[in-house]
This record gives sequence, structure tokens and C-alpha cells, in this order.
Amino acid sequence: MRLDDQQIQQLYDFTKKHYVEYYDVQSELVDHLANAIEEQMTENQNLSFDQALQAEFKKFGIFGFMDVVESRQKALTRKYHKMVWQHFINFFGIPKIVLSASAVVVLFYLLKVLLWSEIIFGTLLSALTLVLYVKMIASAIKSRKKATPEKRWLFEQIINGYGSISALLIIPLQLVGRIYDSTALQSDNALWFAATAMVTYSILVYVIAVLIPLKAKRYLTEMYPEYSVA
Repeated sequence: MRLDDQQIQQLYDFTKKHYVEYYDVQSELVDHLANAIEEQMTENQNLSFDQALQAEFKKFGIFGFMDVVESRQKALTRKYHKMVWQHFINFFGIPKIVLSASAVVVLFYLLKVLLWSEIIFGTLLSALTLVLYVKMIASAIKSRKKATPEKRWLFEQIINGYGSISALLIIPLQLVGRIYDSTALQSDNALWFAATAMVTYSILVYVIAVLIPLKAKRYLTEMYPEYSVA
């Protein structure tokens, strides 16, 4: 037998009640639950909708839907990593590779020629990191102010609020800064290394903070056609 619209809505309410806050994850769970309940009620016509639902929910174990949500979050985070990487490697194809290489050369000579180049390097690093975090905070605030907060999307949350990559990137950049601050290591090789690291970091900041958020609606609509309606 087929579930009616009211019963489907009950399933959405049920998943939300059990701490599944994202609509895309709710939809996957509702689809799974609906198919399982329909199969149970077809095999046993004396079984009520609520009884079939509780029987199916017990199969998820003591943690309920928690494992499903965690698994989906990991899968979408991997997808996000792949998107970041794909956009990043695009900068190493003609003509963007020419621009990237030119930026490295220009930065190398600026650091080599200008006085107080250590301060310049540190300022650039701090500015890029600040831009990244300001963008993430602004995106998070914008997400909370959406007109339809009852429909939150996990992948949208990952795109707009993602910060673990940027946090990890700060560590090697700090190491670069320490190498560059050492007067014994301010050779041309150290300068080339510092300039290359800074340009690479700049590209990643651009991809994470600007490029992917600009394309977020397109990505989400491709994955979830109902997102454009929502």
C-alpha cells in the first residue's frame, strides 16, 4: 500500500523530532522509512502506520538517526573537499597558471627588494586569514536569517560555514613565516618558497571564501532540484 501525503508529512515531523535538522537528510530518511513501512503494511494489513514506524525506527539502534546524519555529513564533506580541489587545480592550467606564476615572481621580488619584508609577509598572511574568517562568519549569519529556516540543507551549511581546511592551512603558513623570519634563511630559495606558499594560500582562500559560495546555489540545485523552489 502507498502512504498518503499526511503520513509522509508525519515522517518528516518524526525525523525532525529525533534531531535530524537538515531537510536533505530528512528527505533521505523519509524515503527509506516510507518504503519500509509500505512493505510492512502490505505484508501485514493489521499493522497500523504508527506500529510500522516504531518497528522500523528500532532498527536504527539506540542512537536513532545519529549514525545516518554523521555518515551523510562525512559524505558531503568529502564532496566539498573534491570541489575545493577541483577548483584549485584549475589554477594550474593555462592561462591561470601564467597568472599564478606571475604572482609568485612579483611577490618574490617585492619581498626581496622592499624593506621590512617580514612585516609585509605577515600582514598579507593575516589579511588573507581575516578575509576567510569574515566571509565564513557573514555566510553563517546570512544562513540564520533565511526566510524559510524550517528547511535547512546540510550541504549548504558545509559550503557556507566550512572552516576546517582553512584552520589546517594556517599551520603550514605559520611554519613558512617562521622560516622566513629567520635571518639565516632569508636566501633566494627561502624567498621563492615563501612567495609560492603565499600565492597558493591566496588561491585556496579565494576558492573557499569566494568561488564556491558564489556557485553554491547551482551546486545545491543540481543535487536537490527542490532547493530552487525552497
